[in-house]
Amino acid sequence: MSEPRKIVIVGAGLAGATAAGTLRERGYAGEVLLLGTDTHRPYELPPLSKGLLMGKADEPDWVHDEGFYGEKDIAFKSGVTATKVELGARLVHDDAGGEHRFDRLVLATGSGPRSLPVPGGDLPGLRTLRTLDDALALRSAFKDAGRVVIVGAGWIGTEAAAAAREHGAEVTVVDQVGSPLLAVLGEQVSGVFKGLHTEHGVNWRLGEGVAGFTGGSDGVTGVRLKSGDELPADVVLVAVGAAPRAGLAHAAGLELSDDGGVCADAGLRTAAPDVYAIGDIAAHFHPRYGKRVRVEHWSNAKWQGEHVAGNLLGENEPYLRSPYFFSDQYDLGCEYRGLADPGRDELVVRGDLAARDFTAFWLRDGQVTAAMNVNQWDDGDALKALVEGRAAVTAEQLRTADLSTLG
Repeated sequence: MSEPRKIVIVGAGLAGATAAGTLRERGYAGEVLLLGTDTHRPYELPPLSKGLLMGKADEPDWVHDEGFYGEKDIAFKSGVTATKVELGARLVHDDAGGEHRFDRLVLATGSGPRSLPVPGGDLPGLRTLRTLDDALALRSAFKDAGRVVIVGAGWIGTEAAAAAREHGAEVTVVDQVGSPLLAVLGEQVSGVFKGLHTEHGVNWRLGEGVAGFTGGSDGVTGVRLKSGDELPADVVLVAVGAAPRAGLAHAAGLELSDDGGVCADAGLRTAAPDVYAIGDIAAHFHPRYGKRVRVEHWSNAKWQGEHVAGNLLGENEPYLRSPYFFSDQYDLGCEYRGLADPGRDELVVRGDLAARDFTAFWLRDGQVTAAMNVNQWDDGDALKALVEGRAAVTAEQLRTADLSTLG
């Protein structure tokens, strides 16, 4: 494979910006064009729902310093949206009228917040949390709000609930599930997070669906539940997950996965020659799991951005990393590695759930599918080795043995 003359990267989030930077770090001397819809330079998303939302920071973690793109001769165009890809002509069109030819193309268009298709779902003032501007506006709203209703008890919803309580707002979280984070953590571990938020004054309306939002032209004023109850609110945040922004790829003729991601092989290549997909949109075949995996965490975006740079330059290496993410809520910090199925895997707890000082393992067929350390920070390398090494272990070993000897 000869070195390409020009690489176009569509999407200037963490994945795309990391790919551009890594290309230069690896000595690529050809043209690099980075197109991004956000008017800000590339930044990481986790601080938006954590430190920045709580008021502990005023800026996100920028992917690179402000002068980086010019210094590295990366043509970075912000506030520009790619509107069409012609695969045969190797051409990207944008909404500013630009046409950009490529030898290799990276699609890193990320994901966007889902909405609720209910009456009032288009009312002004309904908030989502996905961008820096979203976070700054929501933080300001939390400071002035008496009552906050958050629809969605996932990671964004629970982190936002913690931030709103830090600002002194009365908070109610609504979700159809019976416990926060249930699908990811299972009943026992999700109960730890439910108890944590309850202790900090969060009100729960779990097992209840949203029938609509109330308000008018001046904005949303409340949430109406399917039970008939109405929750008045000064601020309503909809945090019901994110959807991959795969419309550009789909319109170009690329195959999508069942969950709406862009299908890619183990090396992050799509079926179209010289076209790659990374980050939130990439539904890539993961050799470790023997199936397509699509991950929306920051680490996946960063690591896939680094990895794809090598394959763009002629390597043919599969992407093998396991998912990783972290969360901070009140005085609880945690890290999660792997990909568990709580409905199928055996939960093994090392430590004290009630004290929120433990490591949870999910075990299947004698191997650790995932591990999450909660307020414990000494075993990160050992947990990574257990998840990625697939060593044969027992539940008793996970509870009592030196973890560094098991991987």
